[in-house]
Amino acid sequence: MDAIADVPAGVDPALLDRLAEVAVKVGLNLQPGQDLILTAPMAALPLVRRVAAHAYAAGAGLVTPLFADEEITLARFRHGSDESFDRAAGWLYRGMGEAYAAGAARMAVSGDNPMLLSEQDPEKVARANRANSTAYKPALEKISTFAINWSICSYPTPSWARQVFPGLPEDEAVAKLAAAIFAASRVDRPDPVAAWAEHNDGLHARAKWLNDMRFEALHFTGPGTDLTVGLADGHEWHGGSSVAQNGVTCNPNIPTEEVFTTPHARHVEGWVAATKPLAHAGTLIEGIRVRFEGGAIVEAQATRGEAVLKKLIDTDEGARRLGEVALVPHSSPISQSGLLFYNTLYDENAACHIALGQCYSKCFLDGASLSAEQIAAQGGNASLIHVDWMIGSDQVDIDGITASGERVAVFRKGEWA
Repeated sequence: MDAIADVPAGVDPALLDRLAEVAVKVGLNLQPGQDLILTAPMAALPLVRRVAAHAYAAGAGLVTPLFADEEITLARFRHGSDESFDRAAGWLYRGMGEAYAAGAARMAVSGDNPMLLSEQDPEKVARANRANSTAYKPALEKISTFAINWSICSYPTPSWARQVFPGLPEDEAVAKLAAAIFAASRVDRPDPVAAWAEHNDGLHARAKWLNDMRFEALHFTGPGTDLTVGLADGHEWHGGSSVAQNGVTCNPNIPTEEVFTTPHARHVEGWVAATKPLAHAGTLIEGIRVRFEGGAIVEAQATRGEAVLKKLIDTDEGARRLGEVALVPHSSPISQSGLLFYNTLYDENAACHIALGQCYSKCFLDGASLSAEQIAAQGGNASLIHVDWMIGSDQVDIDGITASGERVAVFRKGEWA
């Protein structure tokens, strides 16, 4: 690929180009003639340019980038009218939904400052998020039902790097974050595409074992945790690459270390404690501990950011229930990096996790043929949100519980048993 001379000092342009290539070939598996809708922070332009180049080289029809800017976002909170926080660009999301319905692929580049809104009114943040989630539904449905091939990757923006490495000069922080992204995304290997094929094979083997076991529930135990997560009727485990409804095999997350499925929204019981902070809505929520009863959160605590946590679970009825449970060994490369990325794409791949909110229909046997009503009847959850938070560590054990009540060791001290 031709050199594009716009890379910050300390970021290896060859590895950035490899990341773009992996995003297109492995993440999306973009098809000849297929359009691409691409969203990104303005600061991620160097990666977006390379993604566009690789997409067109792969035969893309039309690449349409949509950018967000942190200062424009802050301007709304500083100067916008109160009424503006109940509005969102529905016209834009309807257009995106139409593009996906017509066959376009979707790529998101993450890299926003995770603490951007930490000093803003949490009530306005919650209102804006709710309005945006409501407006986004026409596009989100194509993603959550896996109707299209889609993927997420990341770029080391200065504002994000300063949060991960607060004690370093900006150039050094960006360089260290870039190196961490390249390692987690496997683009520092001699043949990243082959490395991803091998990694996918390993994740597929884990998912197959879990599917063969047909557990009815998982029991998590550890410090502050005694949680039984029932699994949805007809659930199916996935990990690594998957085939979207349009027939394209893609890797939705670059990087990924998880195997995941759909919990039963009405069969979750007990206490669970977060093992890592959750960066959400510009706030770092720490020390999360919640109690589930009948599948719903009935008590919620946090040592920091508790008000934001409670607003999150009040988004709608489904926000108090689980839409995903995922297994990640403590020995995962992201966990072993010792970094807190303040970014769900990375932090969720450092530990076992659960997600509040919307489930994925693909995590059901024959999920593509199931109606929303059938998914709900089988235990799938519906919500405007999908927020992952980490509950795994080297002190957490997991047992699988079969239909007959037999207990099978799945994890011991954070590792596959």
